[in-house]
Amino acid sequence: MRISIAQINSTIGGFAENRERILRFTRRAREEHADLALFPELTLCGYPPMDLLDQDRFVELNIQSLRILQRELPPDIAVGVGYVARNPYAGGKALVNAYGIILEGRLAFEQIKTLLPTYDVFDEARNFEAAQTWQIFAWKGERIGVAICEDVWRETATPGTRYVRDPVRAILDQGATILCVPSASPYYAGKFKVRKVLAERISRRGNIPLVYINAVGANDSIIFDGRSFIMSTERAGASREGNPAIRSIARAFEEDLVSWETGVNDTPRQFLEGVSAFDTSAPNLFLTPRLNEADELDTLENALVLGIREYMRKCGFTRAHLGLSGGIDSALVAYLAVQALEKDKVACFSMPSRFSSQGSKDDAEVLAKNLGCSYGILPIEPLYTAFLASLDAVFEGRPFDLAEENLQARIRGTLMMAYSNKFGSMLLTTGNKSELAMGYCTLYGDMAGALAPIGDLFKTEVFALCRRINEKTGGIIPEAILTKPPSAELRPNQKDQDSLPPYEELDEILKLYLFENLSKDEIALRGWDAALAEQIIKTVARAEFKRRQAPPVLKVSPRAFGMGRRMPIARNIHEI
Repeated sequence: MRISIAQINSTIGGFAENRERILRFTRRAREEHADLALFPELTLCGYPPMDLLDQDRFVELNIQSLRILQRELPPDIAVGVGYVARNPYAGGKALVNAYGIILEGRLAFEQIKTLLPTYDVFDEARNFEAAQTWQIFAWKGERIGVAICEDVWRETATPGTRYVRDPVRAILDQGATILCVPSASPYYAGKFKVRKVLAERISRRGNIPLVYINAVGANDSIIFDGRSFIMSTERAGASREGNPAIRSIARAFEEDLVSWETGVNDTPRQFLEGVSAFDTSAPNLFLTPRLNEADELDTLENALVLGIREYMRKCGFTRAHLGLSGGIDSALVAYLAVQALEKDKVACFSMPSRFSSQGSKDDAEVLAKNLGCSYGILPIEPLYTAFLASLDAVFEGRPFDLAEENLQARIRGTLMMAYSNKFGSMLLTTGNKSELAMGYCTLYGDMAGALAPIGDLFKTEVFALCRRINEKTGGIIPEAILTKPPSAELRPNQKDQDSLPPYEELDEILKLYLFENLSKDEIALRGWDAALAEQIIKTVARAEFKRRQAPPVLKVSPRAFGMGRRMPIARNIHEI
């Protein structure tokens, strides 16, 4: 049997558009003589639909799309698609996450998702009922089982989850000869390595080929990297023995179609994938990734570029702009924006104040010229002076402090939002994860905007990615931006390290706290100063109110701020 993986980019609620993609890729699969074409999880309605599932019309349009596909798909190929269905069981939630195979105009097979994740960015148990039965689809001499995304992740020590049911075992017990895994598995650095190890475990356990069909594209904060693959143990002279290997793999961050034929003597596919990102021999695959290899950084760049492009496209924007300070964060965001869009659709603005150094102003201008994007200068000194004059009577007798510093950031935010309104351009914020964690950012100032592209990158990762970009481009980012001490330049001779611990220490402690949920004492046992750990944890907790009002960040780590880390604002800080 010949199987095609149709890795497509679905839009949430874009039923007609999603159907068209399914029909187009099915036609391509037929041209490759496929007997079975498989699409990702919830491909008809897009993932994650969240509380759109509460809208009955959304559910009905999704079901109508399934019926239209039954009529329009060619009859001589079986096609697997993911969709939302009504709960067929007696009780529970009203809906299920379903995967069906359409053949000759009828729904020949349907499997409901069993394991409904509620950790990280997932909240499926809020809307869906779990499967109670598991089926096999017999086709072209094979017995095909379907385990939808999380149904295979039971094999990992996912933080905060304990599943009783084992859908993979239930499918294998029914004599499946191929396991298909339609997924909408979000990207984070090193995630493909986790998927690959997981697939190897299951393929070896069941002694069957595994077909992993992943979504591609981006929706809000979540990026889907694609990289769908087929893994089997088949080799010449013996049926399904030896170590599992990837026989075919789709491209990363692009729509793609790949095909594979069962029983064919093929060679394992070789590819670069940043395999050092995780220690996969450890029992818990969800470890802190280390972005220290060129291919890992290149993959990260591709993810961020896709995230910006898709967020803007699906939100209806064609132009972007940002404030270019001459610092490394805004330099990286400007570079990524130009890669995501055409350079003439990106505008950068220098907004100098009395505290802006000549070096920063020069660096911003050089970078904009290197990128080829629009560049303008909007001095804020007249506005800043007017603000101070207006507040003079209220502030009388009080020293210059954070209030005067943040005024500058808020003036800049106002100017950038005015440009957004006038030209229909999306404002990109430039804060990184270290700053967001510590609240080293200004509400309604540098936090103003529609998307935070690097809000899930620690400062040390920002430096690493910029150095890698310069290696590839011959130095498109001015070297001075990479070497000068980071500064907000909101007061004379200001440096980030006046307010924050050194980034090399801060970021490592933040990883232990945010990714591994360690307390102050547990961090101290890892060799870090207990007082420093307490200071960092306390500051992170107290800054939660800012992050609640921040724009969405592009998720590229195992745990991002926003929908991936939901914390109360008003609480006791028990971790210290």
